[in-house]
Amino acid sequence: MIETATGTITNGSAGRVLLVLGRVALAGILLFAAYAKLKPQVPGMHWSTGSVKTSLALFAMNVDSFEMLGSPRQVSIVAHLLPFCEIGLGLWLLSGILLRFSSVIATLVFAGFFTVIVRTYMLGLEINCGCFGPGEKLGPRNLVIDGSLLALAIAVTVGAFLSRRKSGLEGAPSGSPATLGAD
Repeated sequence: MIETATGTITNGSAGRVLLVLGRVALAGILLFAAYAKLKPQVPGMHWSTGSVKTSLALFAMNVDSFEMLGSPRQVSIVAHLLPFCEIGLGLWLLSGILLRFSSVIATLVFAGFFTVIVRTYMLGLEINCGCFGPGEKLGPRNLVIDGSLLALAIAVTVGAFLSRRKSGLEGAPSGSPATLGAD
């Protein structure tokens, strides 16, 4: 329990506040990453279908530099879908709807990103990451950032599952009205 000028914060409410802050932070990071990949990359170019296509083509070169995908078609698919998946997941996390599911997916996504970054770093590839737009050289800083994001995603996932248990549903019999429709 914490006493503040505006009232008392209990451990439960502090946990809820931290959970909201964590999911909003993850959502903001995903939305910013998508924005950085989609924004016009050519100086003086304004937002348009053409500028987004150009940005995605440049991002495809970053994806290809990881040397993980076998064909140009696979590279193109990943480069064209990833920013929009980041937007979708970011908005889903921001909404808080079915948080246990969205946080698990976010954890899997960040685990995938971290795995790719570690693999690429261990191979000694000197590439631009492309995680938050062009011009970001892959290095130890990326390992720390991606590892921290993965840890935050795990914390949000654990918090989402624990907050569900603390709501009192764990004591209700399976199939009872209290547990029907839960998540």
